[in-house]
Amino acid sequence: MTLATHTSTALKSAAPHHKLLPRRVRFDLTQSPLHWIPHDPEASYIINSIHLLLPAGEFWFCRVYNKVLPQIKDERLRSDVQGFIRQEAIHARSHETALEDYLSAHGVRTAEMLQLASLIFDNLLADRPLGMPDNFMTRRLDGWWLRQRVGIIAAIEHFTCVFGKWVVESEALNAPNIDPAMLDLFRWHGAEEVEHRNVAHELHEAIGGTARERQAWALVVFPALFGLLALGSNQMMRRDPGVAPDSFFRRWWRSGKTGTLPSIESVLAAGLRYFEPDYHPDSEAPLELALAYFAKSPAVQAAMAREPVQGKSVAA
Repeated sequence: MTLATHTSTALKSAAPHHKLLPRRVRFDLTQSPLHWIPHDPEASYIINSIHLLLPAGEFWFCRVYNKVLPQIKDERLRSDVQGFIRQEAIHARSHETALEDYLSAHGVRTAEMLQLASLIFDNLLADRPLGMPDNFMTRRLDGWWLRQRVGIIAAIEHFTCVFGKWVVESEALNAPNIDPAMLDLFRWHGAEEVEHRNVAHELHEAIGGTARERQAWALVVFPALFGLLALGSNQMMRRDPGVAPDSFFRRWWRSGKTGTLPSIESVLAAGLRYFEPDYHPDSEAPLELALAYFAKSPAVQAAMAREPVQGKSVAA
């Protein structure tokens, strides 16, 4: 399969190219409490469940994109994909560290969710579709399956951008009792999701993917994401005697009303936007939102001090 030249609008082609560079941030979570949003432990658990899913998922993103990378002819798209890979690898390692140090230090059992994440990303979404055996017939699906996996990533990236915009902008998360290290971890990650919001979408278009393919996968991906967040957070909360039993969506609804999670209504609206005929991720959030947060993030500023070139946002 040979990739077509990357097709972008004349307006986008004329705009300065924002180069995606890795920010080698570090986070010290040794003093971060499990209820890092003290007045809303349920929101703490729901957001913490992201630690359980992201390492396997984002390393999978990198493997899929590395499969596509040798075939990309357009230099601008190649640069975007390379930047995406580097950023996602750092995201995965940051959340992996949180798993190993932060959650483990608080006695949180993670094995079951990690096994489920591995089943999804290392088996069902591996190079052979849905865990099928490697043979002549399944290898004939290579090109089609690679395109579908990029379409799956595009659907996931829609919600990571939506969540990223929310976590950077949320006034409720500016409360003085919220743990600053954990908040900076999620806000840095969210800002980078906004920064590279269009890469998966444009890569899928460039390899022949259609809006209908992305929308079809969204019908699977969107419910699956919330199902996994529900499983992970409920599993952790069941072992916390300080949190009363309740349904995942009632918990989310309450936290959404106080602003410690995005509101249910805003999440549903974001899901519906993905099915608009002229949908493009650029409309979800401005690049300037991400750049403004990088300028004040303690972890990003420390990374720039260590490695100034890596921390800069470069236009090319």
